Amino acid sequence: MSLGRVCGQGLLPAVPDTVTADVTSPQRAVEKSYRLSKAAERGDGAFDVAAAAALDHRRTLLAEHADRRPQHGAPEGAHGWTHGDVQYRNLLWEGEELVAVLDWDRVGVRPYAEEVVRTAQVQFGVDGAFDLARVSEFIGGYRSVMPMEDSALADGVRRLWWKRMTDFWQLEFHYDRGDFSCDELFTADEALLCWWTERLDQVEDVFAAG
Repeated sequence: MSLGRVCGQGLLPAVPDTVTADVTSPQRAVEKSYRLSKAAERGDGAFDVAAAAALDHRRTLLAEHADRRPQHGAPEGAHGWTHGDVQYRNLLWEGEELVAVLDWDRVGVRPYAEEVVRTAQVQFGVDGAFDLARVSEFIGGYRSVMPMEDSALADGVRRLWWKRMTDFWQLEFHYDRGDFSCDELFTADEALLCWWTERLDQVEDVFAAG
């Protein structure tokens, strides 16, 4: 909302009438997974073994759930300027007062549902599961300030789930860049993805009803 007001003052480019979102094909995701599997097989550490097993399982999930992916590139609901990474690590507090929002490198025009769903996943997708009670409270609080359609939230959940299903960025950091700082995130996100996939409809219902 605040970014929208800034945009209205001419300090940011005008928001386009429509936005589109890339939907990675199952085939493309499988191709990426096999490339990373080859890299994992060349290693001999515990992480390499775990990554290889996770990639095998991911290919199984992709085969079983490909038909549940978003079927078009036009997200539902309103869109506008968003921060892109709103989460507790990027909020600076003094006591109970929010004094700064950090890390604006991802700022861009997106569906608002994408922003709020991603924030909820980072905040409440922990220990391999969503804390659905807290998700419901968070979404309810958000919607009390920023109205959002049920269908837009459900669409945002589905799109983020599929993005997580087809994305391997932590492994790309590990094997392509030699950056091991996100290895633990891969393990945690993989556990959440499995839990989420088994309860996809339930998670969408909780977000939409929040």
